[in-house]
Amino acid sequence: MARYAGHVQAVTTEWEGVRRGVTATAACSVSDDPATVLVCLNASNAKNAIFEESGRFALNALAAHHQPLARALAGFDELPVEDRFALGHWQRLLTGAPILSDALVAFDCRLLEIRRMSTHLVLFGTVVAMHFGPENPPLLYLDRAFHAL
Repeated sequence: MARYAGHVQAVTTEWEGVRRGVTATAACSVSDDPATVLVCLNASNAKNAIFEESGRFALNALAAHHQPLARALAGFDELPVEDRFALGHWQRLLTGAPILSDALVAFDCRLLEIRRMSTHLVLFGTVVAMHFGPENPPLLYLDRAFHAL
């Protein structure tokens, strides 16, 4: 899978004052009516349970200049949660999930369903709001490294 290029996403939520953000490349559209997306997260990380507890998530498409944020949310730099989120400017739409203000596009989702598939959780979300940021080159992940298109 390291040879399979993917657009880098920041998947975020907040529940009872606790924020969680992770970097993911396994995300896509499922349906346009109703608008539905999916994202795959590592099931072995107990901190990812917050996505089910909150019942909401945002899928933020990252641009090339978001590489420091992507690294931080992936845990590469071992920063505390608040320091990770400090690398971006965040807002809220309908669900309360953190939306990156300058994401290429952000989908604000209500959690529809979670399925466990082997090592990963597949989160299905109904898109209830969208935010369009400025046009910029996307951030990709390929061969275990970030790249700009």
